[in-house]
Parts: sequence; C-alpha cells; structure tokens
Amino acid sequence: MEIKTTSKDNATTLSLNGRIDTATAPELEQAINKVIDGGQRKVLLDFAGVTYISSGGLRVLLATAKKLKNPGDKFGICALSPEVLKILKLAGFTSIFSIYPSEGEALAGW
Repeated sequence: MEIKTTSKDNATTLSLNGRIDTATAPELEQAINKVIDGGQRKVLLDFAGVTYISSGGLRVLLATAKKLKNPGDKFGICALSPEVLKILKLAGFTSIFSIYPSEGEALAGW
C-alpha cells in the first residue's frame, strides 16, 4: 500500500493506493496515528486508489473515529470505489463515518 500525506485548509489528507488488509492495516494505522499525534485533528482518508478493505482495515477506521470524536475534530473518507462502498454498507459503517464524493467536497464542508 502507498500512503501520501498532504495538508491544506487546516486538514490532513492521506491518499491511499492499494489494498487495506491484514498485512497493510498496521501501516495505515501508524500513518494516521502519526498525523493525530502531530496535533492534527482534521483527518480525511482519500480512498480513490483503494480496491479492497478487510476487517483489519475496518478496525483501523473505527479506532480513528474513536480518537477524533472531540468538538472540532473531523474524520472523513472520500472517493470510495463501488466495491469498497459496498463493504462499508454491509458492515453498517456508512452511518458511522462521514463519506464524501471527493476531497474538495469534504474539505469544503469542514
């Protein structure tokens, strides 16, 4: 998995490319924790390049949502492929996370 981190509009976007599975979920969690531990409380995950997410990846998303639940915090996911969106829907996660069509639309709402 490739993770590219960019900051703009007082938010940090992690652009992901590849599969989020048992092997790569720890890498994603480390990258997210590094951003949060650095003081950033507005985190967006850009899933444009994500082709699959496993239960391990879903666990990372839940853990991140729990860390970013204070007033002023923002956590969202954008640019989901139909396959990944289907997995999130089946897991019941679409009601838990803020999901946006694109990075621009997510950041505009923050």
